[in-house]
Amino acid sequence: MTDPVSRTILLLDIERFSDRDDIEQAYLRRMLYDVTDRVLERAGIEETQRMRADRGDSVMELIDANAPVTALLRTLLSEVPTELRAVNRMASRSAQMRLRGVVATGYVAVDRHDGWVGSDLNHACRLLDAGLLRAALRERADDFALCVSDALYAGVVRHDHPGVPAADFHPVTVDSKNGTLRAWLHGPVPRGHDDHGETGEVPAPGADSGEHPVPGPKTPPTPAEGPAPKTPPVPAAGPEPMTPPPAAESAASPGGVVFQFNGGSPSFGGSLVGGDQHGVSGGRVAGDVHLGGSGGGSA
Repeated sequence: MTDPVSRTILLLDIERFSDRDDIEQAYLRRMLYDVTDRVLERAGIEETQRMRADRGDSVMELIDANAPVTALLRTLLSEVPTELRAVNRMASRSAQMRLRGVVATGYVAVDRHDGWVGSDLNHACRLLDAGLLRAALRERADDFALCVSDALYAGVVRHDHPGVPAADFHPVTVDSKNGTLRAWLHGPVPRGHDDHGETGEVPAPGADSGEHPVPGPKTPPTPAEGPAPKTPPVPAAGPEPMTPPPAAESAASPGGVVFQFNGGSPSFGGSLVGGDQHGVSGGRVAGDVHLGGSGGGSA
């Protein structure tokens, strides 16, 4: 394996490539390589300054660190959309090409199988595959969405070079199997993927926010309006029902019963009691009996 060398990393990927048939995929691959070659040529990057790796639906370019990154970014932002419009204008609906792009910097080594090795390259691939970048392309009328690594933004983009306006790049945090990655998205951030600082935590659509209403009594349903219910007739006046004594009074006379009558003529065992009479016949009554009337005596 060679020693790691500082490179500019360019990745371009075709949206929905696997949804096409074999003929359309072959056509899209040709268009991808044509667009990439023309853009790099216009950026002033010669073939001797480039190394290409074929990834089927995407192309990976390792560019010599001496090639100007500002020229590459300027050309990507201005020429790729123009190239895609020209290609798609002559293509059928099923052969339309839209691209996601990533530009990063880092150290990359080449092994004896011509494979590329480097954590910076791995991070760039994670950005290319991030759901945020895919969502950004889906929501745009343009056919191109570009993201740059945090290191590239800090070293180049933030200085606001001509043709590379720093204000058009927005900080985002994307999740990957290697943890969260900080990056900068050109153009508007897609809905639901606003920057959330270093945590990279974004709430899911429809997720529970943790806020719940305080439980309270349920309001009974309002009955349907209708005729008022009939009021039952009031019975004729008579003796009031006997009221059981309070617990304290019952405790004072164990096993005793107290009857209180207010009006009327009560009877016990067939004997009528009324007025000031204080007596009971035809049966046995235990305990204190208080009969209504003027005297209120006991027997």
